[in-house]
Amino acid sequence: MEFIGKGRAARRTYGFEEIALVPASATIDPEDVETSWQVAGRTFALPVIAAAMDSVVDVAMAAALSRLGAMAVLNLEGIQTRYANPREVLDRLADSPPDRVVAVMQEVYREPIKDELVGRRVSEIRAGGGVPVVSTTPAGAGRLAPLAAEAGAELLLVQSTVITEQHRSERGRALSLRDLVAHTKIPVMAGNCVSYEAALQLFESGVSAVFVGVGPGAACTSRQVLGVGVPQATAIMDVAAARDEFARRTGRHVSIVADGGISVGGEVAKAIACGADAVMLGSLFARAEEAPGRGFHWGMATPHAALPRGTRIAVRSTGTLRDILFGPARVDDGSQNLIEALRTAMGMCGARSIRQMQHAEVIIAPALVTEGKTMQISQRVGQGR
Repeated sequence: MEFIGKGRAARRTYGFEEIALVPASATIDPEDVETSWQVAGRTFALPVIAAAMDSVVDVAMAAALSRLGAMAVLNLEGIQTRYANPREVLDRLADSPPDRVVAVMQEVYREPIKDELVGRRVSEIRAGGGVPVVSTTPAGAGRLAPLAAEAGAELLLVQSTVITEQHRSERGRALSLRDLVAHTKIPVMAGNCVSYEAALQLFESGVSAVFVGVGPGAACTSRQVLGVGVPQATAIMDVAAARDEFARRTGRHVSIVADGGISVGGEVAKAIACGADAVMLGSLFARAEEAPGRGFHWGMATPHAALPRGTRIAVRSTGTLRDILFGPARVDDGSQNLIEALRTAMGMCGARSIRQMQHAEVIIAPALVTEGKTMQISQRVGQGR
């Protein structure tokens, strides 16, 4: 424990860039590694999830990722359920000048959500060969969860910047996740949280997965606007400790998803080694040629009417979904061929499965990304970008 002022102790925390994975004494052929994970009894071949952001997931993207073995989450409070023809609106957001884009977003997101479009999008994902997974905020869950379940959605993610099992307010009845889980016909996942205590309460509410991360996303500004957040390596390990305690008490393993702060394959491996079962990716998938954002990416809180907590960033379209997941990599920065990178890291750490990878040795290594990389940094290539 360190002190940041007289009588004010503070815990030291760590992000992905400050840790490293130690190779095991016995390694495994990457071809023998199993990368699948489970949530609510369903198995997904790849431990990656496309974030519930309008720049990342539309119907076509959700179906394409499902066919490749991954999960994609469609935002039920986004453009897809506000407009019958979302492409026109997405083009307008991509074409907006930087000094106008937040105002334009606030305008287009004022359009009401249409109940009929909720069911239509779920049906379209299924018709395209995808697994319909959808998200809503806690405030919208009471209205949208039954519509999605009735239309055939298979999983629901209730997501906000910070979520707790019970949110208290003097201005009306608050959502209880425990009640929502009990009365929703499909499995409920919840996020986001970063602490042991909050995670333990979420596990006890009966959710099927807990998402970890407050503010680490590439397009998110919550940490600056609100001053709230915990670096991802520490946050994942704290939530994993709560997951392990819950499993000890109940015998039930609840999946953890690391959401945000992941920009290269090595960070996928680090997130799993810290305790995650899967990772949620936003900006990485926004780079796909198939992504609806046309090379731009923005967060869910960017169009907030009163306090925007995000921005639109240019990520550029760098390759196809298959390039990003399976390669061959066409860039040198680690943002493509993520699954081969994960398999190789797992093999080096002696892990045959995601569960075994969660027990890989992790060390504090602040010099990891700069040691010996002077020329890459000076030339702005590879790790020096």
